Amino acid sequence: MTDLHGFELLRDEFIPELNTRARLYRHLKTGAELLSLENDDENKCFGITFRTPPRDSTGIAHILEHSVLCGSRKYPVKDPFFTLVKGSVHTFLNAMTYPDKTTYPVASTNLKDFYNLVDVYLDAVFFPRITPEVLKQEGWHFELPAPDAPLTIKGVVYNEMKGAYSSPDGMLYRYSQQSLFPDTTYGHSSGGDPQAIPDLTYEAFKRFHETLYHPSNARIFFYGDDPPEERLRKLDEYLSQFERSEPSSQIELQARFNAPREFEYTFSADEDNQKGMVMLNWLIDDNRDPTVLMARDLLSYILLGNAAAPLRKALIDSGLGEEVVGGYESDLLQQTFSVGMKGIDPANAGQVEALILRTLAELAEQGIDPETVAAAFNTFEFSLRENNTGSFPRGLVLMLRALGTWLYDDDPIAPLRFEAPLAAVRAAVANGERVFERLIRELLLDNLHRTRVTLRPDPEHAARLAAAEQARIDAFAATLDDAKREALVAETQALAEWQQTPDPPEAIAAIPTLRLADLDRAVKRIPTEIDERGGARLLRHNLFTNGIVYLDLAFDLRALSPHLLPYVPLFARALTEMGTATSDFVRLLQRIGRETGGIYAATMTATDIVSTAPVGRLIVRGKSTVAQTTELLRLLSEILLTVNLDNRERFRQIVLRARANKESSLVPAGNAYARQRLAARFAPAEWADEQMGGVSAIFFLRELEQQVQHDWPSVLADLEAVRAALINRRGLVANLTLDADNQQAVLPMLTAFLSELPDAAYHPAHWPVRSVAGGEGLVIPAQVNYVAKGVDLHALGIRPSGAAMVVLRHLRIDYLLDRIRIQGGAYGAGGNYDRSTGLFITTSYRDPNLLRTLDVYDEMATFLRETALDPATVERAIIGTIGDMDAYQLPDAKGYTALVRYLTSVSDEYRQQIRNEVLATTPADFVVFAEAAAALRDHGQVAVLGSAEAIEAANRERPGLLTPVKIL
Repeated sequence: MTDLHGFELLRDEFIPELNTRARLYRHLKTGAELLSLENDDENKCFGITFRTPPRDSTGIAHILEHSVLCGSRKYPVKDPFFTLVKGSVHTFLNAMTYPDKTTYPVASTNLKDFYNLVDVYLDAVFFPRITPEVLKQEGWHFELPAPDAPLTIKGVVYNEMKGAYSSPDGMLYRYSQQSLFPDTTYGHSSGGDPQAIPDLTYEAFKRFHETLYHPSNARIFFYGDDPPEERLRKLDEYLSQFERSEPSSQIELQARFNAPREFEYTFSADEDNQKGMVMLNWLIDDNRDPTVLMARDLLSYILLGNAAAPLRKALIDSGLGEEVVGGYESDLLQQTFSVGMKGIDPANAGQVEALILRTLAELAEQGIDPETVAAAFNTFEFSLRENNTGSFPRGLVLMLRALGTWLYDDDPIAPLRFEAPLAAVRAAVANGERVFERLIRELLLDNLHRTRVTLRPDPEHAARLAAAEQARIDAFAATLDDAKREALVAETQALAEWQQTPDPPEAIAAIPTLRLADLDRAVKRIPTEIDERGGARLLRHNLFTNGIVYLDLAFDLRALSPHLLPYVPLFARALTEMGTATSDFVRLLQRIGRETGGIYAATMTATDIVSTAPVGRLIVRGKSTVAQTTELLRLLSEILLTVNLDNRERFRQIVLRARANKESSLVPAGNAYARQRLAARFAPAEWADEQMGGVSAIFFLRELEQQVQHDWPSVLADLEAVRAALINRRGLVANLTLDADNQQAVLPMLTAFLSELPDAAYHPAHWPVRSVAGGEGLVIPAQVNYVAKGVDLHALGIRPSGAAMVVLRHLRIDYLLDRIRIQGGAYGAGGNYDRSTGLFITTSYRDPNLLRTLDVYDEMATFLRETALDPATVERAIIGTIGDMDAYQLPDAKGYTALVRYLTSVSDEYRQQIRNEVLATTPADFVVFAEAAAALRDHGQVAVLGSAEAIEAANRERPGLLTPVKIL
């Protein structure tokens, strides 16, 4: 590398574990630092991060994260982020606010697209157009549409955080962090407290950006196979426009407590819910030595990492609560450790604390089971070597790992190396050192910087929040005379006009985009061979997996009677959490951790694209090294054939945890629950999915909890019936993802394993749909709503082509997000058409509105018919759709995708047909889809997850719209 483009090279190292060259640079003029990782990964990643410690809870860092992506000097459109999304094949595109940093990462496998993303993001963070209108839209504003209209507070982040503060789980973690750091930035809410957000002024907002969004406060990251020198050149184009500064972004150290402290808060619940939460929290220190961090990570896993972990097990076995929460947090300047329980009697918070401390003392004194330690070491090493980051780009995960030290002016490369730290901890344990027992004593038992945070349910909590909001509104209203009211009306109307005014075509054209010529016209195929082995169907995928065996066993849920379906997720957990004929569940989980890369089970439901029959599978997934295949198959056989279902107390714990987790997910995933509830009316597979994982599943778990207690024989009989019907090689589809050479070594063992499974008659059951008239209002204690409306297009004779994918993408970004998020203040909105079922469903997320959102859905047909689209807009929508279709996948995900396609009869020929229709989309297809939007308007059905007050208000205005169904 001859030209460093204004940078100086600080370090140049090779990281064998990642097969990556790491170079650390400093920009000479500004002091900006760059970590440049060079390797052969086509999924290129870029990120720029600023240290942004907030000094209050107004959400300033979070609102700014939203706002810098609302137009910039080079790209002067109101929302270049979503404009960019339309014409990109990105594999990741987002921004995230943390307690002390804000990061802007992008990723793409297409080099031209990648450079486009980098350029837009750099211009956005350094030269944003953060006008007062942007703060009003993304942050907060008083809204008064007319002089006699009610005054309200609106804003995207304001409503997002009202949703976040409706989640008791989120509140517990937020309050726990704040309890440990009363005197530093971590004592504030970086996301924003809805009660404090309206205190944010435009002047403070601008000043925060001017001070902290500067190259001298930036950590910049590149990863992948793009040209290394081009990284430097592109960055210097932006960085060289600045002079070095000394931004005040340092984070203070929290002074140590000399005694533990206790805190109690409330959360919204009705009179029937008397269960609370408690968390015990410790402030540790700011030691960032890689070996120290590795040992602490291992300790957290040993204590809490699975159902057999000794601290987790002690808490669950106590019966004091329903689920364990907590863990080790190393991504703050000073690390923390937390552990607690959900579903407790708040009066028992002290007992939970005492049990935690007593268990830790016993482990420190008596020692930790060596088998548990061995399992933890294997689990960690397997995970680190596999480097399986799921849908997240690997580069993004490495960037976040590096920031764990880099943000605090420490070595960013050290956290990327794992072999030496892991070996050092392993060697210390092998030499007889009581590594983890010592850590328990030093970090926890002898540490007085401890807090106990208790959350207590309070039926008046929501009313108090609403009253506080109204009091703020009333106080502001009292300052308004007639002239000021007229001025506020004018401001409100001006903001709406600004939001609704289209960006100039020349500004939109400035946003870089790919062209259709840059896209592959052929679908990406996954190599698949199909044969029979051991009496079962076997799919094999010849993919390089770095010597890891990925095995999926897809058992047919259609073998079950409908009344048994709600048991399936519980049975899936029971397979690894109930023990077997030869091992109790602790020993079983130790063996899984020590001898494999993991075993778990999950459900999958869909509709066959050809026959339209429902498809349902329990997919048991296992992975190991090739050398561990014998152990993996032995464990799978033992689990499937001899799982010990006759353990009432153990199963009761599984039921309690499942119910607690489902209930706590209602607010974070409300749109999914509303969509699921609605879809169950139309398609048998959707009905089955809702029975196993939706609102119906919550009702089932509550009833099952009582049945386990009072009629265990009947529950056991149902569980045995599930096992007898499911574990059957007739109807089983096995799925192996592994390179061809290693397949030859594995196949004989796999064939023998499959042949040992039962072979019984199989008769697929009939699955119904939910028979419900009218809309449903699913009542939860939340400050926001989740609004779904859907229709079966196929039942009305409407069968959209592949072009519908393009139209829907355009609708989501240019219509739904514009009217529901930008104008309406919700956090998000979406729409989807399932061509296998015919279902067209729209949803909103963390939405302050209800009826207005339904009106937006109903106006889609008019929008499609009356909006003139130019070819460039259509081309962008096509490109973005192809990007969605070609999402980057790691080898195990490719193998799983091929399995799902096989189970649902989605052939490569069919996929090519749809791709051709997508690529051939014209403006006329948008008008054609208006028929589907009109069908949604005229025949659609509604499901809303929201507060009782919002549902009652909707029914007052439109009588009979929603039948209330109390969930929480």
